[in-house]
Amino acid sequence: MPETPKIHEFDLDGLNLWCDEERFEVTRERLAEYAAAVNDPIPAHRSGDIATPVFAIVPVFDAMMSPAVDVVPMEIFGRITHGEQDFHFHRPIRPGDTLVSKGRVIGWETKSTGSLVYIHLTCHDDVSGELVNEQYLSGFFRGVDAGPKVADAIPEIAPNTEAKDAPPIATIAAHVDDDQTFRYAPASGDPVPIHLDEDVAKEAGLPGIIAHGLCTMAMAGWGVLAEVADSDVSRVKRFAVRFSKFVFPGDDLQTRVWKVGTTDGVTDYVFETVRGDEVVLSNGVAEITD
Repeated sequence: MPETPKIHEFDLDGLNLWCDEERFEVTRERLAEYAAAVNDPIPAHRSGDIATPVFAIVPVFDAMMSPAVDVVPMEIFGRITHGEQDFHFHRPIRPGDTLVSKGRVIGWETKSTGSLVYIHLTCHDDVSGELVNEQYLSGFFRGVDAGPKVADAIPEIAPNTEAKDAPPIATIAAHVDDDQTFRYAPASGDPVPIHLDEDVAKEAGLPGIIAHGLCTMAMAGWGVLAEVADSDVSRVKRFAVRFSKFVFPGDDLQTRVWKVGTTDGVTDYVFETVRGDEVVLSNGVAEITD
């Protein structure tokens, strides 16, 4: 029998409360380090001329979890895992940018196996004030009952299963290196020990160190970009996934891409990343300008 979720009261006073702004200086070296850490082969990314798409998580990292502290009880905070990630791009990130990020919890709800908390992030250029990207994510607390649904959810990431009835238009292979997590952690600023310490990972009930979900997403990102956008990050308007299963060092992955259709100069694609027969990234969505 599945475990009955334990009731934990989330704090309504933290709803829609913006966290303090976080500033981030973008350097060519940091962009290149991140691209190398996710095995991105695109030359403009490897040289640090422009950011690979999922690098957008790095400037907002400190603002990503701060809002949840105002809502989620501290005794369960360490149990959070990434459910979904949804990037909405207004322009690429470039060396020399100073970015200002902030976040807020916009709602939460209880599912049969636990609770989801929904977070909205914005990232602006500090000089011009222009919006660089918006991000939506869900954090999942297994075995937690947060009570009735509160306020808003993040935008839906539709599965578009009918598109997958046809053969994929592209399949991209990627390999998770044995040292991947040790390269990704400093490049991303994500030091969570389940990605770096075998004993800590096993104490958390895992078989061993797991790869960062956003590293897997970044691998899918450069693959999709190369196949359907001529490796031009400025054409990516949305990139979103659901994290379905853990990925481990040594895994061989494949990202499969399907075309959905074109509207007003934007082509919609769906994708998924698999390890053998297991889907590790599901409900992948990419919106690419023509």
